[in-house]
Amino acid sequence: MEHETTLRSDAQRNRERILEVALAELTRAADAPLSAIAKKAGVGQGTFYRNFPNREALVLEVYRYEMQQVADSAAQLLGTRAPDQALREWMDRLAQFAMAKAGLADALRNAAGKYGSLSQLGHGPVSRALTLLLDANEEAGTIRPGLTPDDFVLAIAGLWQLDPHSDWQPRATRLLDLVMDGLRAGASGAGRPETVESETGGSEPGGSETGGTPPGAE
Repeated sequence: MEHETTLRSDAQRNRERILEVALAELTRAADAPLSAIAKKAGVGQGTFYRNFPNREALVLEVYRYEMQQVADSAAQLLGTRAPDQALREWMDRLAQFAMAKAGLADALRNAAGKYGSLSQLGHGPVSRALTLLLDANEEAGTIRPGLTPDDFVLAIAGLWQLDPHSDWQPRATRLLDLVMDGLRAGASGAGRPETVESETGGSEPGGSETGGTPPGAE
């Protein structure tokens, strides 16, 4: 039993290593030789083709795997960060994915032509991750209520217009900061100063009637 578990673990590591190398190589060149990907991943041809019988299967799995990685990171971020910080950091991860997807455009286009639409690959996990993040932020009062995953996707659609071969990071950061500002507008608790009692008994939000100590600034 222990031997079988070890074999399964080794097989999983091989598969993940192939996907990591394939993402890098296919982003650089859509027609990167499969033999070169296998060699850089440190696996034999037999192992490679047992996992991915052809180029299209590899490309589609790279796409699905990357989307799953992005989706999984939502819960991880919410476990270690405030909801709005988790959402903003997740947006950066999504931007990285968007650029990888753009770099794989030709390979994905060819694969989609043979296997159908890409729309279902990973859409479910990412939509669920977005729901998790948006619900956590709405409950915390850090974004406006009633936002849906579709609203969010439409708001960040500009990411897919950036050239992945350019200096895209500053532009993506600016775009996502603007989107985050928009999500916060109308939030029930974001940035609202709390009213505190002054030593004289008056109502003093942070020393005046209009300001206060922002949440998290203590």
